Amino acid sequence: MSLVMKFGGSSVADAERMRQVAHLARSAASQGALVVLSAAGRTTDALLVAARHAESGRIEEALAGHQALQRAHRALAEALFPEGIPSGLQRALADLDDELDLLLRGVALLQECSPRSRDAITSVGERFSTRILAAFLGAPWVDARKVLRTDATFGAAQPQPEALRTLAREHLASHLHPGSLAVTQGFIGATSEGLTTTLGRGGSDYSASLFGAALEASEIQIWTDVEGVLTCDPRVVPGAQAIPELSFAEAAELAAFGAKVLHPATLEPAVAAGIPVTVRHTLRPEGCFTTITAHPGTGRPATALACRGPVTVLTVTSSRMLNQSGFLARLFEVFRHHRTSVDLVATAEVSVSLTVDADAPLDRLRADLEAFARVEVAEDRAIVALVGERLKATPGVTGRAFGALGDLNVEMISMGANEINLSLVVRHDEAPEALRRLHAAFFEEAP
Repeated sequence: MSLVMKFGGSSVADAERMRQVAHLARSAASQGALVVLSAAGRTTDALLVAARHAESGRIEEALAGHQALQRAHRALAEALFPEGIPSGLQRALADLDDELDLLLRGVALLQECSPRSRDAITSVGERFSTRILAAFLGAPWVDARKVLRTDATFGAAQPQPEALRTLAREHLASHLHPGSLAVTQGFIGATSEGLTTTLGRGGSDYSASLFGAALEASEIQIWTDVEGVLTCDPRVVPGAQAIPELSFAEAAELAAFGAKVLHPATLEPAVAAGIPVTVRHTLRPEGCFTTITAHPGTGRPATALACRGPVTVLTVTSSRMLNQSGFLARLFEVFRHHRTSVDLVATAEVSVSLTVDADAPLDRLRADLEAFARVEVAEDRAIVALVGERLKATPGVTGRAFGALGDLNVEMISMGANEINLSLVVRHDEAPEALRRLHAAFFEEAP
């Protein structure tokens, strides 16, 4: 069974790091490895800036951005090939330069950058980086747009798994026998008509998982700049510890509640296919890493902490809730109408508290809700989530959490329906202290 190895932009930001990626890929070639690459460094951001300049009619600024990217990728290739860039790679890079130049000039001419055009422009970054790595490895370069079939929702395309499986067998499987490597792009795909699409920011992880599922891979490796998933954000808790093993459910909860390592959708194809996902540090391949499987980890009652904020808490109160059917349906219809996602919900006899993102349309939500209830709004809050498969089987977790928080005021509490997530709402400026206290109680003290 083959292996899928995904490397993010920081892993291929310069020649030294790309050499390390090549070393890791060659070390895994005995299994037959598909290398999935992001754009190098901040390339995607630079492409988006160039697209905005072009849309505003500032073609010289757009082309200056393109030329800066051109120089950066030429310098990367020259550093990897000191004897001279191979002619095939030179032609491939020149073709990409011509394509990007044409796209930017077209946007500038129309002074319009549609989602379709934006996808075409941003896809160039992954094609630059993969062309260079494939040439350096001497490995086949596979255009992901021939494999990752999607719908036409440009900017957030939805994959079509059945078509993807067929196309993976056709375009990828033949390259992945023991001792071989192939290189392709994350983030990008195409419609059945051949129009370039993207999966959204962070979509390279998702691409790797989709390819892994389609190929029935033995493992999907996500190589990044941290040693696996940590028990907390190390910028807040310097003593955060690497987690050896996570369940799929735990990883999904952590991703949804603010953990930065994994794209929230990454795990879905892997879960369905039963393929383990490992999160590893590109520059410390022998260091700690996290394995994510269908089986829960063991040990402490809690596995990790995550935090998301700022969020806003809306408390909706009405005496008409009491013993009345249909009230909650009417309440949530308001949020559906305004296309606003609700995160946490806590109910009482005559009130409902819920959280929404800070950029939710509060004025419109409040106006519609006040047609049938009283509404209180508390802004600048944060959700602190304590996640662990063993929470539901460990008595006293809530008391332990509140004991650790001490004088910090918890304004809302929710135990997830799956009982592996204890979520607490606190003031946003108190969230770092809440994380430190909870981490000390659950991860630094004896269980």
